[in-house]
Amino acid sequence: MCPVYYGLMDTKHENLNSVIAAFDTIDAAVTICDRDFIVLYMNGKSAASFASEGGAALVGSNLTACHKPASVAIMRKILASGEPNIYTISKQGRKKFIWQGVWKNKGEIGGLVELSMQIPELMPHFDRG
Repeated sequence: MCPVYYGLMDTKHENLNSVIAAFDTIDAAVTICDRDFIVLYMNGKSAASFASEGGAALVGSNLTACHKPASVAIMRKILASGEPNIYTISKQGRKKFIWQGVWKNKGEIGGLVELSMQIPELMPHFDRG
């Protein structure tokens, strides 16, 4: 059973396995950790993205061991404030959108979620307001 089941989602949803499995069908890397920065879950794309560092074997490891102190400080700030860290990067010739924010369990911050997805160099923007 995937570690994500333990405390991450407090639900009685009959299709929880389907909900979790849905993360493997999206074209984005999903990584989830707890408040102590222990990796609880990586979808397939996340595991592939970090294959050279151990891939899915990183579940159960501490993120602080593989991040610079400045990055750990940002993670601590996100946990303390609840405010997401959102930016774009270019990596290996691809532009990516990164969203790092908190997940909650019964209203309390339980840890961090990182979503990383490739985006086109030029992307349409629509003002719907």
